[in-house]
Amino acid sequence: MNTSIVLVSAVLASLASGVLAAYGICISMFRLFRIHARQVAAERQARTAAVITAQPGN
Repeated sequence: MNTSIVLVSAVLASLASGVLAAYGICISMFRLFRIHARQVAAERQARTAAVITAQPGN
């Protein structure tokens, strides 16, 4: 009986640590994607501003 409780506890602890590790990986990847999206948006905005200023009559 005691062995079963220890085994179940070890399985649950392993599962919890795996879920927490996956959560940490997901959060860090979303932060990286957010940084990348901001860089792309800034580049697109700069490119649009350059096209607008390069048009004749501006």
